[in-house]
Amino acid sequence: MESNNQEQKQQTKPKYEKVIDVSPKKSHSSSFGKNVILPFCSGILGATLVIGTCFGIPNIRNQILGEKSSVEASSNETTSNGLVDVVSLSNYSDTTIGVANKVLPSIVGIKVQYTVNSMFGRGSVAEAEGSGIIISEDGYILTNNHVIASDESSYYQMTEANKLTVKLFNDDTEYEAKVIGTDSQTDLAVIKIEKTGLTPATLGDSDQIKVGEVAIAIGNPLGMQSSVTSGIISAVNREVTDTDGKTYNLIQTDAAINSGNSGGALVNSKGEVIGVNTLKLNGTGIEGMGFAIPINSTKNITEQLIQDGKVKRPYIGVSGRDVDEQTAKANNIVPGVYIVSVESFSAAEKAGLKPGDVIIAADGKEISDMDDLNEIKNSHNIGDQMTLKINRDGKEQEIILTLQEQP
Repeated sequence: MESNNQEQKQQTKPKYEKVIDVSPKKSHSSSFGKNVILPFCSGILGATLVIGTCFGIPNIRNQILGEKSSVEASSNETTSNGLVDVVSLSNYSDTTIGVANKVLPSIVGIKVQYTVNSMFGRGSVAEAEGSGIIISEDGYILTNNHVIASDESSYYQMTEANKLTVKLFNDDTEYEAKVIGTDSQTDLAVIKIEKTGLTPATLGDSDQIKVGEVAIAIGNPLGMQSSVTSGIISAVNREVTDTDGKTYNLIQTDAAINSGNSGGALVNSKGEVIGVNTLKLNGTGIEGMGFAIPINSTKNITEQLIQDGKVKRPYIGVSGRDVDEQTAKANNIVPGVYIVSVESFSAAEKAGLKPGDVIIAADGKEISDMDDLNEIKNSHNIGDQMTLKINRDGKEQEIILTLQEQP
């Protein structure tokens, strides 16, 4: 082995020793210098060169002293007592500190005030809180639709928000905000305050995120403004259905997301917003399951909400029911989407669709439920033509309709 041979060579190098002349001394000075001083100086010089060489070359130095430095650098090796040495997390801490400093000025707290009318006719005032993301220096703020929209039940009815206020980072002033546009289908909304010089968030690319990478949630949980929690990306493209039956494709994270975090930011290690925090799972035995809307899916929606106050979507104009194999067999029809009703003056009515028709394909692709139909429809623009294959009274036929704008 090369390292051992080198050590052996160092050990077998000749040693410089002082030579003692036992012969009778001569009184001549030149003889004394030649026989004593010169060999002595040569020995000292040679020893210095050898020692300098050994300690100047890392490999040789390590063989003499042992590779102690490599042991000291391995801070996570298990010791003989079964314990693991402390590992420095300074780099991780520096990352989260840097992200917090960069993003906190772009996150706001939102307070909404409603009037609530109960089934007994009594009215009261209720408040709700959420979070928002500044997307322009002149006051546009992205948030969740459910943060600012009223929610109704069989026991009470909530009016539209009476008052909507925003608090900025390190600013106790309550700025009154107005609603620019909402979209319940994507659970997104844009509001605005009359203030300039704000710090807009940097939007990242949510298509590039990886499972396991750092995720940091920033928002206003339980009214505690400017709260920062951290975790990782647990999953991407997670299909989640909320309590209203709406299905979303979301980012899953174990960064703590609590009530009031809705509308806040999910951020990567670069301080880029990769998602809008929107949902969490609650229940016994459930921990660390929060969800965010991917930021890429919000960009086009946000532009439309700012420009038009709503999202323009293509529209067919039917209500339908999913029919599986078992239901089809029991009712002597074919699987697909059974048309229950057709709206007046809609694209469906103009094209000749009727209640009782079963849609079995769209644009040449087989469909089994409304989700399939909507996915194909949403790939079109308003005014595009769409070809449907239907089964009517046991016979198949094609119908071409022109998609209208959703009212």
